[in-house]
Amino acid sequence: MLVDHVGDWLMKSALAGTDVSEIFSGFCERLTSAGLPLVRVHLSFSILHPLYRAAGFTWRRGKGSTSQQVSHAGAGTSDAFARSPYFYLLNNNLDHLRRRIDGDASPEFPILGELKAEGITDYIAFVHKFEVNSSQGMMGSWSTDRPEGFSEGAIAALLRLQNQLAVAIKMSVLGKLASNMLTTYLGSEAGRRVLSGQIKRGDTETIRAALVMVDMRNSTAVADMHGRQVFIDTLNLFFDAIAASFHRNGGQILSFMGDGFLAVYPCERNKQQSQAACRAALAAVKAGLSRMNELNQKRLAEGLWEIDFGIGLHVGNVIFGNVGLADRMTFSTFGAAVNEVQRLESLTKKFQTKVIGSDDFVGYCGGRWMPLGIENLKGIEQPVKIFTPQFKRLQDPATSQQNGAAEDTLSDAEHLMMMHRAARQGAEKQPVQ
Repeated sequence: MLVDHVGDWLMKSALAGTDVSEIFSGFCERLTSAGLPLVRVHLSFSILHPLYRAAGFTWRRGKGSTSQQVSHAGAGTSDAFARSPYFYLLNNNLDHLRRRIDGDASPEFPILGELKAEGITDYIAFVHKFEVNSSQGMMGSWSTDRPEGFSEGAIAALLRLQNQLAVAIKMSVLGKLASNMLTTYLGSEAGRRVLSGQIKRGDTETIRAALVMVDMRNSTAVADMHGRQVFIDTLNLFFDAIAASFHRNGGQILSFMGDGFLAVYPCERNKQQSQAACRAALAAVKAGLSRMNELNQKRLAEGLWEIDFGIGLHVGNVIFGNVGLADRMTFSTFGAAVNEVQRLESLTKKFQTKVIGSDDFVGYCGGRWMPLGIENLKGIEQPVKIFTPQFKRLQDPATSQQNGAAEDTLSDAEHLMMMHRAARQGAEKQPVQ
């Protein structure tokens, strides 16, 4: 049968490391090409990712598939989910549920009424766990608009292929897990280097980059006066406001160090590339200052203290690679230039300014800078001329708009998978459409 070839394609795609979205879309298109009368397919599955808890896809015949990523966010209890087929499956420990959608009778589940309006005549929902007694798995549904609904042969084919789909999805998700984790915890460039094989202790490379060191002031006092949770919440607000700008225009945050972080803008060893890197770094600093200004104004209006911070700017060569124990390493940057940018950042306390840049950085960056003098930096042989930028205004409308565009609602897939995670633990069920 042609559908058997679809199963073979699934296994080959999974072994080849095909992206899960391509697997899902290709699977649905091949099923219809093989003669199965599908008009709509929905699939949601849980994933292990520091930023997202699940992913979901919906395919419609002739329209292709749409996808959603599920953030780690809570949602209130919804009566709509309690009246959904998925809730029924989980509460009754069932694997499948089939309902014909015909006649004028009120639908058993509200979603069936919506599907009826789309011309769907037959609906099969399913739950497929990846492991016994695990919340990791996939859930979804098959729908057809065929007047007579699904044939017994079509149902048998779908049940058989569902197992192969679960295997393919799990393999694809696991294949992306390492990339997800490394990108989030190490940064995109460091993660790429580790995945490409730079994994041995001592594997290093020297690169040239514009360097940005950012540090929050008085963090110890905040922790002592207000407690751990207030300190953590304040630190995260600080990072949200100022760090996001350094993910744009070629910047990478290499590491968070306590209450600060180091960002780099790699460049080639020539004037043009160095100029571009330094200017991009300064643009991100300006955007970060604007966002911190907005945050502090809001905090002051709420009767909270202003978050103080300092930023150091430099350009130079840094060593990029693995250090540590043979069986416990970190991917980091180090070298004289990193030490220098740290010293520059610490000088912002002395000069009561937010930003200090080195002579080298200013020379490549250009723009308006006010000289602060010449300083002897600890561990640096030659005295360094230091400057602070003179910005005409602080605003970054695109960044502010992007930062404020929080999601007000969650997708069907998000609600579904949040409930799926909570079901095993006896937590409140989450809403789904």
